[in-house]
Amino acid sequence: MSRGPRNRPPLSPREAWISDGRQVLHFRPTLWDRWSQRLEVTSGELLADQPVPLLKRRMELTREEALRLWAEKRQQGWQPCAPQWLSPPCPD
Repeated sequence: MSRGPRNRPPLSPREAWISDGRQVLHFRPTLWDRWSQRLEVTSGELLADQPVPLLKRRMELTREEALRLWAEKRQQGWQPCAPQWLSPPCPD
C-alpha cells in the first residue's frame, strides 16, 4: 500500500503490512480486474510471548476502502513493517 511516484497508490495489486507496535494489518489483493478490485485485510495482535501475532479479524474491502484505511492508520502513526506471518500467494 505504499505510494509510488507522485504520491499515487499502486495500480497493480501488492501485499502490504502496517503496524503500530501492538497490532498489525495485512493487506492482500483477492480480486483484481478492470471492473472490481478487492483486498482482504487481516488484523493481528502482537503478543510478547508469541513469535507470530494472534489473528483477530479478517475482512474484505474495496480498493478505495483499503486505501482509506491505510491512510487513516498512517495518520495515526502506524508504520509499514515486514511480513508477520506466512500468507497464501496473491492471485494471478
